[in-house]
Amino acid sequence: MSGTLYLVPAPLGEASLDATLPLEVRGIANRIGHWVVEHPKTARAVLKLYGPERQISTLIMAELNEHTREAEVAALLQPLLDGQDVGLMSEAGCPGVADPGANLVRLAHERGIRVAPLVGPSSILLALMASGASGQRFRFHGYLPVEPAARSSKLRELEKDSARMNEAQLFIETPYRNDAMLDAALQTCQPATRLTIARDLTTADELVLSLSLAQWQKRARPELKKRPALFVLYAGK
Repeated sequence: MSGTLYLVPAPLGEASLDATLPLEVRGIANRIGHWVVEHPKTARAVLKLYGPERQISTLIMAELNEHTREAEVAALLQPLLDGQDVGLMSEAGCPGVADPGANLVRLAHERGIRVAPLVGPSSILLALMASGASGQRFRFHGYLPVEPAARSSKLRELEKDSARMNEAQLFIETPYRNDAMLDAALQTCQPATRLTIARDLTTADELVLSLSLAQWQKRARPELKKRPALFVLYAGK
């Protein structure tokens, strides 16, 4: 009998766990001894907040991140095949969503291993909920191109698709380039198109602003440098 692969959400920032993670989720996490994480040091810091029943030093942690070769992922399933439950944790938010853990989840399904997603904060859904854009149809694009011309071309493409399909377009940027992304949107997109910036979600510094680009041109910029943010572009009706 194989174990269960639990997809354990992590806080998005230094927020109260009571506000972001149900007690049942924390209880499950406290029972798990085997973990697959992006970086053990930060994963241990999160699990310490959970108040685990066993010592953090006794937890077995395997790494799965952007440096993990595809051939190495299958070996991470061995504790599950041996009957042990395993927790999969992303750096922040929901594992498997814009996260290398998706590869492990896919292999678990192929081997007939039970996969159990647990409730927790998703920056993608929280930003969409707060944006006022259509939640009936949306796409998450991850990171847009870094090179300015390619980034502007992609923004124009997303704006066109949003207007044509009444679709919200969501994307992120490396925190130190957030201001450059806002500049590019202001210079590239139409004044009536709406842009939502959702910064530091679920934390004490949370900020969600949803304005037309014409309105963004007239107001003071929010502090975005080195702050986690999600952008929602919407040209629909």
